[in-house]
Amino acid sequence: MQIRLTTTDTPAAEEVALIGQNLTAYNDADVGPSGRRVLAVTVRDETGALLAGISGYTGWGWLYVQWLWVHESLRGQRMAGQMLTAAEDEARARGCHSAWIDTFNPIAEKAYTRQGYAVFGELPDFPVGRSRKFLQKRLTPSG
Repeated sequence: MQIRLTTTDTPAAEEVALIGQNLTAYNDADVGPSGRRVLAVTVRDETGALLAGISGYTGWGWLYVQWLWVHESLRGQRMAGQMLTAAEDEARARGCHSAWIDTFNPIAEKAYTRQGYAVFGELPDFPVGRSRKFLQKRLTPSG
């Protein structure tokens, strides 16, 4: 059998989907189904314009906040905390025990630590001059 290794910045959507499906199948067989479900929290104004949001998912008992964005007009008003509370509440309802998020923005890190998250890992110079911090929070009492 001959194989060919290809590197691209324009993969076919079907290839990316197939990679995800195959990894999911492997992980499901290895550790059990993740129960992965998308989770989003949005904030809109009276016209329906999106002003803030969280995008992530729950799986294997964890909430992962992949993206959290707040429009400039709402920054400094603890909107990130309000959205995280909503996401955490939904994650608990889904049976999650913990949550994690990452950032390289020091202001965002402060918002997350105010929300009860603690740094558990760091990648220096990601991007150069900053450190990407990985934070976690327990959502349910341990025991």
